[in-house]
Amino acid sequence: MTWSRRHVLATDDWSRDEIELVLQQSEAMLEVLARPMRRTPALRGRTVVLFFAEASTRTRISFELAAKALSADTSIITASGSSIEKGETLFDTVRTLEALGADIVVMRHGAAGAPYFVAERVSSAVINAGDGWHAHPTQGLLDALTLRTSLGALEGKRIVIVGDVLHSRVARSDIHTLVPLGARITLSGPATLMPSAWRCGQLPAGVAFEEDVDRALDGADAVIALRLQRERMDAGLLPSLREYALTWGLSEVRVARMRPGAPVLHPGPMNEGIEIEAAVAHGPRSLIERQVTNGVAVRMALLHLLSTTPGAPAARGGGEADRREGKEVAA
Repeated sequence: MTWSRRHVLATDDWSRDEIELVLQQSEAMLEVLARPMRRTPALRGRTVVLFFAEASTRTRISFELAAKALSADTSIITASGSSIEKGETLFDTVRTLEALGADIVVMRHGAAGAPYFVAERVSSAVINAGDGWHAHPTQGLLDALTLRTSLGALEGKRIVIVGDVLHSRVARSDIHTLVPLGARITLSGPATLMPSAWRCGQLPAGVAFEEDVDRALDGADAVIALRLQRERMDAGLLPSLREYALTWGLSEVRVARMRPGAPVLHPGPMNEGIEIEAAVAHGPRSLIERQVTNGVAVRMALLHLLSTTPGAPAARGGGEADRREGKEVAA
């Protein structure tokens, strides 16, 4: 299929073909990253602005590396040390992004829906790098790529997501990406950390809820552990971190209930000893480091696809040879 989306804001309305296209492009980008010279001129002459109004390490660096691997120019705006800290509104920041001449804006924000607000007001393409509890589409896509490279086709595979689903944009994006690929999702964790409708049985298609994590993991093909956000303790949603670790934490004994060799994923940052034991996080089942590499490839793929969308701004530099090589990367 031909890529036609102007923005990447969430994957809840994506078709299976669109997800497959991104994964195929990501596999091509993994080949680029495996070269001695890990760079292609596919985005030479284009500017990518990284607008991170919320703290981030892995996602921001991953996008920066992805943009640079495609030879794009990059600018970084963070809340700390910027006009945002001085009270600048999101609308004024949007006007600044326009003035910077950004071709693509990668945006993380604590308010759900903020990337949509920006996408409606800029001529640039916008990629959502996480907005509130709503969505983190590139994480869902990189998790799909990681699982597929380990398990093969995901049709019929049962993936368990354990932890704070209620506040997790990762869980939502994993569901929206993995279910269209044929995976079956089992959610597990404290009932207080599940959307109320979901724990009452009103679940999306392809998703089940099992509060007992041991039963959830029996025969599972893979597990994704979510970061336990410690601020939930202050809200009285958990009795103690120790009890959470004992009841829902991924231990070697627990993961042994899954299929032999079934992989363990985590979006990071990890609270080792709480949601996952160190022996599991760094053990033979762990694909956590591979997720980081795959994240760069997925973000390269999306940056490249958005630059080829009909109506996307033309590159401001580079010759015909550069454009030809950029097309070959996507082939």
